Amino acid sequence: MSPWLVLLVAGLFETVWAIGLAYTDGFTEPLPSVATLAAMGISVYLLSRAVEQIPVGTAYAVWTGIGAVSTAILGVYLFDEPVSVVRAACIGLVVVGIAGLQVTGSGHA
Repeated sequence: MSPWLVLLVAGLFETVWAIGLAYTDGFTEPLPSVATLAAMGISVYLLSRAVEQIPVGTAYAVWTGIGAVSTAILGVYLFDEPVSVVRAACIGLVVVGIAGLQVTGSGHA
């Protein structure tokens, strides 16, 4: 499997656990807490697999970027977080950065 695909899935699991934190109520809700912890583990495991073939700095930046962008977008829809042109532009800059790292980040760690 492509290390970039593994990294994408790792970033999506990062989104799952970030959003899951809002449902754990300080880790007092059992089911959301278990799901959030599981997503954390899967996300970090997949990141560790991706860095076998992608430089760690690039992989980490892309991983956090995927999580940040996805979580910000879902925050607007799930939690009525504020949205503005400036906020959308900033999210867009993160996307451009992720794309740039993907294009220039091939190679081995």
